Amino acid sequence: MKLEQISLQNKLTGKFYTRNVHTVAKELLGKIFVRNIAGEILAGKIVELEAYDGKIDEAAHTFRGKTKRNEVMYKGGGLLYVYFTYGMHFCCNVVTGKKDEGKAILIRALEPVEGIITMSSNRFDKKECTYKELMNLTNGPAKICEAFGIKREQNGVDLCGDEIFILEAPKIIKSSITASTRIGIKKSVNLPWRYYIKNNPFISRK
Repeated sequence: MKLEQISLQNKLTGKFYTRNVHTVAKELLGKIFVRNIAGEILAGKIVELEAYDGKIDEAAHTFRGKTKRNEVMYKGGGLLYVYFTYGMHFCCNVVTGKKDEGKAILIRALEPVEGIITMSSNRFDKKECTYKELMNLTNGPAKICEAFGIKREQNGVDLCGDEIFILEAPKIIKSSITASTRIGIKKSVNLPWRYYIKNNPFISRK
């Protein structure tokens, strides 16, 4: 899929994000995540993500209430929530639902579409990447942020704006969506809230 096949004007609207976190998560699969850096477009097809709901989910950052770190998750759907973890990595999430609900979706893996040279420079410090490096370019939440240059400054970015946004794309059919338990958490481990495109080679874990 080439980015020119998808209109840059075809952004998801704010109403898309204010719905149920699981509905939004499933419908985000196949959509195109875009960062515009001074006119340069970096883009990837969303192939894997995880839902988090602070009302019932101990693994969610909002389970114990509002803090300075998680306050973006309480502002309502359509914002980017970026957090720092393990003292070295950033991860980005799509905030969903209504104001004060504290729900978000972690973007776990993308299939690179546009701006691969810049992504490779950001990840591997070189413009050309091998096939193996391409397959590992954005197949993890921290890898995505590194490849797209997403850091603390992007926390709270409006996904209906022009810096970071998500484009409409052909819907993934239900039979091609797989659900499983989430990865790398220690609480609420049995919730099947990880969603990914079946047989896609760019997911973070088979």
